[in-house]
Amino acid sequence: MPDPTAPTTPAPATPTPAAAWRLLASGNARFVDGTPRHPHASHWRRQDLTAGQHPFAAVLSCADSRVSPELVFDRGLGDLFVVRTAGHVVDDVALGSLEYGVLHVGTPLLAVLGHEDCGCVAATIAAAESGIRPGGHVGTLVDAVMPGVQAARDTGTICLGEIMEEHVRRTMRGLLDRSPALADAVHDARVALVGLTYRLTDGAVRLLDWVGDLTPGTDLEGGGRQDGARAERRHEALAAQEMAANDAVAAATRDPLTPPLPTQAG
Repeated sequence: MPDPTAPTTPAPATPTPAAAWRLLASGNARFVDGTPRHPHASHWRRQDLTAGQHPFAAVLSCADSRVSPELVFDRGLGDLFVVRTAGHVVDDVALGSLEYGVLHVGTPLLAVLGHEDCGCVAATIAAAESGIRPGGHVGTLVDAVMPGVQAARDTGTICLGEIMEEHVRRTMRGLLDRSPALADAVHDARVALVGLTYRLTDGAVRLLDWVGDLTPGTDLEGGGRQDGARAERRHEALAAQEMAANDAVAAATRDPLTPPLPTQAG
């Protein structure tokens, strides 16, 4: 007799880190263009997820209310494993959560998402300039961000945006330094680690830096390690790439992926 508790839907195949990044990038392109599809929000999706979760990316982001990863990347239920703290500060609980998402849930991509005008970074800059540490537990956040702020200031960097970018890079290094398990997963090419920045004005995400294999690369803003011309060529192929990646991530679900993707994502 069949087991009545067995999942009715097989688990989708795990995408490569590069395919997972393309899913994030193309979703953000739709968000910026004002053409989100809001996938995986139906009752069918909820039923399928009772058998287990198979998110394709883990995202460490700031807790800022203006930066919601599910909206920024146009994703739905079961797509992202999200950990949020002010200033994307990583304590032991956040690190354990990310290890769980990558090592036990099986996400092939780990993203650190910073954003412009980050209040936590701004408060740390103010504390560095005044020498006054905020009271309460906010001071704990400032203590965690302060090394990155000081390192940036020591090189003459005073712009909030550039200091925020250094904080994203420092968070990436910290994840690998503090978690041998995550470092091994990246070294073995099972996982890629990406550092991202989010622009509040237009919702665009920029690929700042990465560790691991993202070939073929996709950089929405022409920054990171891609030049603008190469990024533009990647835009033209983005829709086709996402369809292939979605086949790996969502073929086992009954959610229709409608409306269809536009011919260009950016």
